[in-house]
Amino acid sequence: MTVRIGVMTSGGDAQGMNAAVRAIVRTGIHEGAEVFAIREGWQGAIQGGEHIVRLGWSDVSGILSKGGTVIGTARSAEFRTREGQVTAVANLIEKGIDRLIVIGGDGSLTGSRHLCLGWPEYVAELVEAGRITPEQAARHPRLHIAGLVGSIDNDMVGTDMTIGTDSALHRITEAIDAISSTAESHRRTFIVEVMGRHCGYLALMSAIAGGADYTFLPESPPRPGWEDRMVDVLARGRAAGRRDSILIVAEGAADRDGTPITASRIQDVLRERTGEEARITILGHVQRGGTPSAYDRWMATACGVEAVRQVLDAEPDSEPVLVGVHRDAVHTTGLLSAVEATHRIGDFIASADYDAAVAARGHGFLTMIDIYRMLHEARPSVSPPETPRRIAVMHAGALAPGMNQLARVAVRAGLDLGYEMMAVIGGVPGLINGDLRQVGWSDVEGMAHTGGAAFGTRRYVPQESELYQMARSLEDHGVDALLVMGGFHAYATVDLMERERRRYPAFNIPLALLPASIDNNLPGWPMAVGADTALNTIVSSIDMVRMSASASKRAFVVETMGRTCGFLPLLGGIAGGAEKAYLPESGITLEQLSADIEALVDAFETGRSFYLAVMGEETSEHYTADVLARLFEAEGRGLYSVRRALIGHVQQGGTPSPFDRINATRLAYQALVNLDRQLQSGTDDYVAAHSGTPGLMAPLRDVTDHMDWERQRPREQWWLRLRAVFDQLSRKPGQE
Repeated sequence: MTVRIGVMTSGGDAQGMNAAVRAIVRTGIHEGAEVFAIREGWQGAIQGGEHIVRLGWSDVSGILSKGGTVIGTARSAEFRTREGQVTAVANLIEKGIDRLIVIGGDGSLTGSRHLCLGWPEYVAELVEAGRITPEQAARHPRLHIAGLVGSIDNDMVGTDMTIGTDSALHRITEAIDAISSTAESHRRTFIVEVMGRHCGYLALMSAIAGGADYTFLPESPPRPGWEDRMVDVLARGRAAGRRDSILIVAEGAADRDGTPITASRIQDVLRERTGEEARITILGHVQRGGTPSAYDRWMATACGVEAVRQVLDAEPDSEPVLVGVHRDAVHTTGLLSAVEATHRIGDFIASADYDAAVAARGHGFLTMIDIYRMLHEARPSVSPPETPRRIAVMHAGALAPGMNQLARVAVRAGLDLGYEMMAVIGGVPGLINGDLRQVGWSDVEGMAHTGGAAFGTRRYVPQESELYQMARSLEDHGVDALLVMGGFHAYATVDLMERERRRYPAFNIPLALLPASIDNNLPGWPMAVGADTALNTIVSSIDMVRMSASASKRAFVVETMGRTCGFLPLLGGIAGGAEKAYLPESGITLEQLSADIEALVDAFETGRSFYLAVMGEETSEHYTADVLARLFEAEGRGLYSVRRALIGHVQQGGTPSPFDRINATRLAYQALVNLDRQLQSGTDDYVAAHSGTPGLMAPLRDVTDHMDWERQRPREQWWLRLRAVFDQLSRKPGQE
């Protein structure tokens, strides 16, 4: 008997749910199972009949870019009753479904686990009542469940990110960026309310990404007297040169007495203490809507594929699992433990144990609160000495969105720690020429949401003859420590400096190296600053390409950047819904092309109107994007047309994504903490970003030893594990 899998979206909707549904349906079919959509969540399971329908391969075509959920969702009060759950079991067994993947929040997943535990008892009751046969009961003795968290609040323990959170941050930061422009023009204060009844993730991260001045979180209520402190912080910001003030408040924020802190309450405080009439913007459900981000597409896709594997491989005594992500890798944990840990946070808040509530969110959440407090203060927390030591910051290599946020956070963190901050202008050539200048708090104001690199950068690795001038520049400007931020050229430059430290004593200073590259081709750190923004640009371009082909039968070959690294074409292909992805790591063979062309022609002969292939710019010397487009069209013999889309340098431009801003914030702060520690202890180590260490920084050699210098990419590329995910979703000839 063919295995049948049910998939439902339940509770509140979240962007990226459709990506998960698509992955579950196609992976299930690929594995030989039948997949049924349970429309309208648990309410559809109770109603049965036409609410439980089988889905084919093409039924989930074209849904990746859609917000919400195409199979519907609802909150079901009836499912909370015993009779409702018994009826749901009867309808599932009638359809032969005993494997279920639920995409929803903690309420939906809690209810799903209760049903799983009660299944044997409910089955026995149904047999006794004559609603199902003993044979049906024998075929479906238990229910196997895998849960995916669909919630924009990022409020579930057990996964680093929930489906929809990244997209919601996109909506919020876009709004803050727009509000900042008008606020700056009029020297105004804006109060922005975001979602988050019990979780302050959106408020905290959007405040960091948007460069806001103040924020209020449910887990960390302000202490008595917060009104005066808030006014003081805003006044110091204005005195330091800010023309606008932005405050972010989570909808569930309250003071230590439990009294809600609303946007209106904050407005009243500002009116009473400053006389200013602050404007209020309540973003509301716009945070749930819109096109899912690239991250929510590829992450939800990878989790959907894993969820199918979990329910198909489940043993009779297997516990329900939660499928999520940890450090950008798919991760599973027990559903019960995740739900219970999540509920405990609400209990901590209710009992005013706020330290426990923050700690339960994880060390990273607490660290980001500390970083945020440092960023919005306009005065150092450490009194600088009469002759403070100097830390210089320098970009190097190709441009990457988020470089400005790296510089902004580094400068403010350094000032906060009591250092004099210098900027190298123009990258490595600027250091060679001695082009350094002192920068202050206001010099990096407004840089959080700007693309480009305000201090300049160049793709340049110094010649050996230029190392002397670099050393002289460091000595002449009294640089005591150096922070280098950039891509492959930055890593090659610092590697060269480290090797020449004996010859040039000026290089014997603490040095920290941070990854900023759209290619994501650097070891030690899973996502270089800029890579997520480039990925979103690719996915947005693919969405537009798809729309341009809606009126005709057309195939596209989309070429991305990435040089010798396949990160952008692979994840761009997954998030964009491509049928084929060609990577520099694997190249292209004639045999492979022959099979791909057969699948392409079959797709159009069986009713498809669009076909997408994505390839990296240096995938093949001979089989270029132009050659592929010509081959595809020649073999179609007029059945379809083929176009080539070269996305180009727009991948390096644009406003950095929230992910890249937050990523840059965490990296720059930890780098300055490391440099400060070295300067205080008298060491002069070279360190580089490394996600596997507590302080996120490791000895340079521990990182660069994992670089494939010849191919300009890491020796181990974590994203290549997602190749299997892509292959699961690639249509085979004759597949409907």
